[in-house]
Amino acid sequence: MADMTPQVAKFVREINQRLPAYGSVQGASEDLRSFMQDVMGPLSAENEANLAEAMRLVEASLQSVEILRRNSLVKVRQDWYSGPSSVDPHWAALKGYLLNEKGWGEDSVRSIDEASTEVVSLLANPGEGQFRCRGLVVGYVQSGKTANMTGVIAKAVDAGYNLIVIFGGVTNKLRAQTQRRLQSDIVDRHRHLWQLYTTPADDGDFIRPPNNGQFTMPVPGRAQLVVMKKEGTRLKAFLDAVEHTPATVLRSLKTLIIDDECDQASVNAGRKEYDITEINRAIRKIIRALPAVSYVGYTATPFANVFINPFPVSKDELDDLYPEDFITALERPEGYFGAREVFGFDPDDADRDEGQSAGRDMVRAIPAKEVALLRSVHSSKTFQPKVTPALERALIWFLLTCALRRRRGHGTSHMTMLVHTSQLVAQHENMAVEIRAWLSQNSDALSAGHGAIWQTAVDVWEDETSRVRPERTETVSVIDLLPLLVEAIQALEVVVENGVSDKRLDYTGAPKTYIVVGGSVLARGLTLEGLCVSFFLRTSKQYDTLLQMGRWFGFRHGYADLPRLWSTQDLIANFRALAHIEEEIRQDISEYKLRKATPQEFAVKVRAIPGLAITSAAKMRYARKTSISFEGKHIQTIRFDHLKDGIVLDNWAAAAHLVDAAHAKGIYEEGRGVFKDVPIEAVRQFLNSYDICRAHLDLKREMLLNYLDVAADKLSKWNVAVVSPREGVLSSKPLGFLGAVHTSVRSRLAEPSEYADVKALMSKRDILVDVDDRQMQKGEEWRALKSRRPDKPLLLIYPIEARSEPKNGGKARVALGAVDDLIGFGIVFPGELDRAGAYWAVELDVPTPEQLEDDGELEEELVDV
Repeated sequence: MADMTPQVAKFVREINQRLPAYGSVQGASEDLRSFMQDVMGPLSAENEANLAEAMRLVEASLQSVEILRRNSLVKVRQDWYSGPSSVDPHWAALKGYLLNEKGWGEDSVRSIDEASTEVVSLLANPGEGQFRCRGLVVGYVQSGKTANMTGVIAKAVDAGYNLIVIFGGVTNKLRAQTQRRLQSDIVDRHRHLWQLYTTPADDGDFIRPPNNGQFTMPVPGRAQLVVMKKEGTRLKAFLDAVEHTPATVLRSLKTLIIDDECDQASVNAGRKEYDITEINRAIRKIIRALPAVSYVGYTATPFANVFINPFPVSKDELDDLYPEDFITALERPEGYFGAREVFGFDPDDADRDEGQSAGRDMVRAIPAKEVALLRSVHSSKTFQPKVTPALERALIWFLLTCALRRRRGHGTSHMTMLVHTSQLVAQHENMAVEIRAWLSQNSDALSAGHGAIWQTAVDVWEDETSRVRPERTETVSVIDLLPLLVEAIQALEVVVENGVSDKRLDYTGAPKTYIVVGGSVLARGLTLEGLCVSFFLRTSKQYDTLLQMGRWFGFRHGYADLPRLWSTQDLIANFRALAHIEEEIRQDISEYKLRKATPQEFAVKVRAIPGLAITSAAKMRYARKTSISFEGKHIQTIRFDHLKDGIVLDNWAAAAHLVDAAHAKGIYEEGRGVFKDVPIEAVRQFLNSYDICRAHLDLKREMLLNYLDVAADKLSKWNVAVVSPREGVLSSKPLGFLGAVHTSVRSRLAEPSEYADVKALMSKRDILVDVDDRQMQKGEEWRALKSRRPDKPLLLIYPIEARSEPKNGGKARVALGAVDDLIGFGIVFPGELDRAGAYWAVELDVPTPEQLEDDGELEEELVDV
């Protein structure tokens, strides 16, 4: 379709727009022809040919397609759905709406089409009399999961599901937001085909239907919709309606339950093994009461869901919400702005441009001395926060981005800044007062372009625009933005959004320019439209809570160069580590799909980060620590205690001792600086003496030593190499018998902290230092390079110059500034790729029928579960 002429493309859009009303490509095309003839008279031969080509393309796009299931774990079942047909009204209407009214590109719509078809194919066949299916869809935070859900709903209704139930969060605001989205995207396209039990009003949640409190007999081709909160009384009302529905009606209901943010509230968090929380109990009862139901959970943070007990506590008990039928991971959408883009990955190739390896230079560390001025350590309600220099720069940058976006033609779009510094409601109000006072004090000077605050604005503009490459070619000075800056200031509203605030965010009308000071309500589900700047101090010790706080993730079409995040150094480090863990979970799902494993045969593993919990302790009741393995991995030290004399000197001494031991006990190849067949004892002594920086969240000395002890037979002989450039500054001290060596330059990220983060230590070419064929192919990746290595571990020692000035002029890096030359190390382990670190996984040892019988005395106690 990329090569079609503009006229054919126009005809394709017109046919798609008419398709829902006519049910066939032929009917929609005839209507288009009639319309054109009324306006233009008989069609020319060229227009007839273009119309015929457009018909062919539309028909081709609606043909049944093979479901590849590239990203899913599935229970083996009979295939029943291969994609929408040309007469399916809801998907055709949604597709036309996305293309023509919302302005989505064809690639984006095609992506939604493919992903939603895959999910629908994993549901139970609504043509069956009875079924119960449970699955999990893993997306990305703020990544358009709702778009996938709408596609799934449209196709599921077209395929025969007739009762759609959405659990839309735990607040009125989120539920109403979800209902509005579904009505505008799907229901309003064919309003006469829908019966609604809930409304978009804040108080429009589910209540018992007026017709004797029951559901009505479904009409062929029509569907019923419920969008409700995950709240006890609402869920009970829904269950009552199901239980009061006559059996003949109930047997005709083919129910699709979509649980949005399914890791929140839905997962059982009872303190004891047989305790069940109210919401979890209600959902399980609802699923049990419906004779034909598919339950699909959507989340970007599946940690709690993959730790659910897969097995019932007794033989007659409905099991919990473990996704036994399928787990599927949505692909990263085109143009998505997530943890990978903001924080980069931890280890990368040191040969790459330094700025690239750090992700985009969009993160700003809030100095530790300012934190005490921004939030109360003692949770005092009377605490008065201050607009600190970091917050002032964040506010100014937001105002400048609003002006620039207006210049780029985004004047009709919403623009938002998030300020989240505390959980306390009183502190939200106090912070909002301080921000309003700052605006009142500085708005006139900013609007006039003079005074000290204007000079700060000029400095902020020059600093920020030099650190991130502009998304488009434009030459704009801060003076050029002045008239639009005035406009942005005049439009600005400072709003408090928390559990008790009266004036709430409202994105339903005219474009808004908001500074939102908020609490926990902003940490999940609620979309901040046009979010560009985040000032974030809120801490969490749980993976899922921390990732869900990332409201700055999402799509930034036309302004992907402008988002900034101000946060603490600890939070930045945690997010960077979580970026890896997110990817590992998705790799798990795709890897085990290749092995044809099902969710009941495969336990998703989640890496443990010291100091952080994966999810709440109650939700991890069935999780168990699993094996630690470095097989097939390469690891490297990228964070250093560069200002601690004792650690720096001791690490150098440990490396010098290793060099001497390797020379004495191994085979030295002088031309390469490689020691071959060094006994494991010498390597173990080095690792035992080397002090790894505590900021390495997923690389701990104990992990390495334990693995070496377990795998000692396979790792008995090592190759050891000192990676030293041919030129450069000589080390201040001898490195064992090698004497003074040339040191490598490794500048650090420009983030204020007690340690130095160099982001990448190893280069790809380093792992071939001990092989004969060291020639690298262009673009050759780590895995391919490792396949060329001998079946022997390689330890790389890196002497690093103390000063280490950055090689380029960017602001993402600064001089290392260590107290003395540092020693870093990298290790390349042989074997098949596994994953480093301690992991947690749910236990999948299937209980026998006899074991379930043994639990029979608990049956009466659990009768109401």
